Amino acid sequence: MTAQTSELIQQHLIDPEICIRCNTCEATCPVGAITHDSRNYVVDAEKCNLCMACIAPCPTGSIDNWRTMLRSQAYSPEVQLLWDELPAPLPPEQQVPVGAAADAGALTVIEAVAAPNALATAGTSASVAVGATLPPWSAAHAYTQLYGPKAAQKSITATVSGNVRVTAVGRDYDTHHLVLDFGKLPFPVLEGQSIGILAPGLDANGRVHHARQYSVSSPRNGERPGYNNLSLTVKRVLEDSQGKAVRGVASNYLCDLAVGDTVEVVGPFGASFLMPNHPRSKIVMICTGTGSAPMRAMTEWRRRLRASGKFDGGRLMLFFGARTQEELPYFGPLQNLPKDFIDSNFAFSRASGQPKRYVQDLIRERAADVAPLLADPDCYFYVCGLKSMEEGVVLALRDVAQGAGLDWSAVAADLQQYGRLHLETY
Repeated sequence: MTAQTSELIQQHLIDPEICIRCNTCEATCPVGAITHDSRNYVVDAEKCNLCMACIAPCPTGSIDNWRTMLRSQAYSPEVQLLWDELPAPLPPEQQVPVGAAADAGALTVIEAVAAPNALATAGTSASVAVGATLPPWSAAHAYTQLYGPKAAQKSITATVSGNVRVTAVGRDYDTHHLVLDFGKLPFPVLEGQSIGILAPGLDANGRVHHARQYSVSSPRNGERPGYNNLSLTVKRVLEDSQGKAVRGVASNYLCDLAVGDTVEVVGPFGASFLMPNHPRSKIVMICTGTGSAPMRAMTEWRRRLRASGKFDGGRLMLFFGARTQEELPYFGPLQNLPKDFIDSNFAFSRASGQPKRYVQDLIRERAADVAPLLADPDCYFYVCGLKSMEEGVVLALRDVAQGAGLDWSAVAADLQQYGRLHLETY
């Protein structure tokens, strides 16, 4: 055995051309091998154990790229952060044959798939361990990546046909409901899918801006039924995660668009965060802020089906959190939905004179109603919003299950295996 063959690895790389920077991979990785800067997401070969936990959740497939490398030749995270595209594979003379690697005991990509999943290791978060990567069995077929860097057409142009503020006037962090019309070009989307927005101009390094991801907030037949359009829920970003003042490139661009303006779009993305379509299927929606976008889409589709009288829909239950009522999108329209159609629950963490309440608090308060839904194979749970909420929500579901005498390990396995719990946080 030579030193070269013993150091052969399959280096895991992320394609920066089609990555939409949704943070799913970094949030999913159980060993902290994935990191990012303001431009790229990258994998550290020294930390990656090829557990494959990040592959299925990626909405674009950008994460599923590999290079046969000597460990001494592996691309460092610092080098990867500078890429605009993946480098070409090394020529054969710079690689050791894969067969030799197997003789040397190196782990190939195929072997890694069969290796013990790192999700079972100690320290894995509760949310990572139960989030499903498969859609509900009755979900409609989702079309993905019809437009983008690796597609026949790089992007599609949409025209703004509506831009309405959906939070209280006078707030700095306003949220807008934006309607985009695609004219005669096809752009099919389902509830739960997302699109990428290409903001115009260049970044601080003189490069074109990468696509920013936004969940679609309209149902499959459009914001206006019968028209080739969709809607987005966009919050104006005025500070970063550390509280430093910064204007979000895409969010401010979108919030300031006027009717008649055009915008470049890529996608659609997502093939798992999809709603069930079989009769009497129930849906529990848990969200914060603009995480309400896919929930609005699902609710509106069920509302239209109910109005048609052609679909026997199951119960809808909503847990919706925001800092204050004024910052909660669509609060007014939600109040007008029939109580026998949707069971809406609101939590405000910064309401004046009131104790802080979060969506996980509401879930525990409604334990008597949530527990039977956890045990019901026809009920599906969707979580969307800030990453900080994810763990608390899953732990609340665990507490509800255990409080009702349910075996949480069995419930969690069912939620994951049958596509009954979907997590989409950022």
